Amino acid sequence: MSGRIRSLIFAAVLCLACSLLLAGASAGLKARQERNIAIDRQRNLLKSVGLVEPDRSYRPEEIEALFQASIQAVWADSAGRIIPESQHQPTDLPLYLYVKDDCIKAFIVPIDSRGLWGRIKGYLALEDDGSTIAGFTVYSHNETPGLGGEIEQNWFQKNFVGKRITDRNGNFVSVQIARGKAATSVESGARANYVDGISGASLTGKYLSSGLRTTLSRYEPMAIRFRKNPTCATPPSAGG
Repeated sequence: MSGRIRSLIFAAVLCLACSLLLAGASAGLKARQERNIAIDRQRNLLKSVGLVEPDRSYRPEEIEALFQASIQAVWADSAGRIIPESQHQPTDLPLYLYVKDDCIKAFIVPIDSRGLWGRIKGYLALEDDGSTIAGFTVYSHNETPGLGGEIEQNWFQKNFVGKRITDRNGNFVSVQIARGKAATSVESGARANYVDGISGASLTGKYLSSGLRTTLSRYEPMAIRFRKNPTCATPPSAGG
């Protein structure tokens, strides 16, 4: 057997061995990767209602325990009724409830919006009045670092807290991202519905504003129910 053939055989065996090792490592790490993804989303859900501090590190076990104690995964139907996860239909919308002392303190809507370079995914929480924003988080995006990528920063996200998705007459208008400072670019009567924009990232703000409006409008029947009864609601039951 020539030296060239032996070299080719050795290279083929080495490639096969490396492939098997990489495949084994990938399979072995898959469960850990999936858990890390789940923990990150749980942390963002908790952050949207102020149950975790954005700049503090938490152990995975802390996040899981706090999530289990405070957040309920449910669904909302087209009439705005809250449906338990085990009874939902394909047309129902996913929803999360922040429950404390057997009361719904806030509800959390998953956000999946167009961005400038890809999808923007996160959560927007509304207080039990169905109008006031309790928090906003982003866990996945492809926006430009230092520009549109600032949507993941705490300074931007905390601007949503206290803003409203209804106007002074109680009509749905969503929440929008201003071009620049809302205090100088938006007339005073509408500032409760705007957050400060990001310098140099007007398109990211435009697309995210549109995505928020589209998503929140789908949940509007349920939000109306909370507006009509903003007092402490009971945790969900079938058809409730």
